[in-house]
Amino acid sequence: MTVSFTPNLLGPRIDDRLIGFLDEWQAPVSDPDVVAAYRLLVEFILGGGKRIRPQLCYWGWRGAGGDDCDEIISAAAALELCHAGLLIHDDIMDGSDLRRGQATVHRSLARLHSGPGAEAFGRAGGILLGTLSLAWSDTLLSSCGVEPVRLRAAHHLFDTMRTEVISGQYLDILAQLRAGVSVEQALTTIRYKTAKYTVERPLQIGGALAGTEAGLLRAYSEFGVPLGEAFQLRDDVLGMFGSSGETGKSALDDLREGKQTVLYAHAVQRATPAQLAYLRAWHGNPDLTEEHAAEVCQIMTDTGALAEVESMIDDRVRTAVRVLDATAIEAEARVALTVLAAELAHRDS
Repeated sequence: MTVSFTPNLLGPRIDDRLIGFLDEWQAPVSDPDVVAAYRLLVEFILGGGKRIRPQLCYWGWRGAGGDDCDEIISAAAALELCHAGLLIHDDIMDGSDLRRGQATVHRSLARLHSGPGAEAFGRAGGILLGTLSLAWSDTLLSSCGVEPVRLRAAHHLFDTMRTEVISGQYLDILAQLRAGVSVEQALTTIRYKTAKYTVERPLQIGGALAGTEAGLLRAYSEFGVPLGEAFQLRDDVLGMFGSSGETGKSALDDLREGKQTVLYAHAVQRATPAQLAYLRAWHGNPDLTEEHAAEVCQIMTDTGALAEVESMIDDRVRTAVRVLDATAIEAEARVALTVLAAELAHRDS
């Protein structure tokens, strides 16, 4: 029997659930500026994104034998609300102007007002809206309708996921203050900031909601962590070599911020003294130009750092697929997760 998989079918269902939920949680006061802020948040939540985490939560549920139903769509949609809140906060910390090709939430809020306090207002307002989206994620997950014992198990994983991603984000900002972050240190950061949060925990949350046993949750971890690392490694490559038209953000952001990526750590290890001096002069320099960025990218290629990271991506995808092949899960979920593994690691945006 051949099992087909169309990955785009879940996105509209997730969006429909988000629309219904957000309609229930409109601004509680009639102040037009508050209403405008809520509208910006809703537009951000609904305005793009790949719905990766909801999809993985759904297939974690289906892989554990769960039926297609409204309950898992609601639970999966809760992960998108969590993701939106974290993205808003991440953009504030990074000082980013663009997200998904549009102005970031804090920049949009600043533009609603004039005067010298507009930028500070935008950042403060963004913190509040991001926190609101995070709170809504709890509300939606808690009301998804899954049997209480299973919901408690899943909610514990949800809480664990948020603790891990915040810890990973903290490691990320610490790394920008620490000179000479190693490859292993950079990998630890992406494991907690991205890998567990993007792949492992969403799969496990779906499995827990379906009432699966510990063995499958372990398999989801063994599949999810290497695939999540591959996802972030690809993101780092796209952050430096990708087109802003496809990624939706400036290709200069990561370089100007001095992101201590695995790619950068490999380049530092392999650079000649002249190359190392150039990297240290311009990596993390807010005055970096397109010309400087092109030279940094060339150093990444010439040192073999880019090729090494591409090899790391391929190795992790192979590891993830081997685990999946050896795991007893529903056939349709196996096909879906195999397709998603390739898409997450080899995407161009």
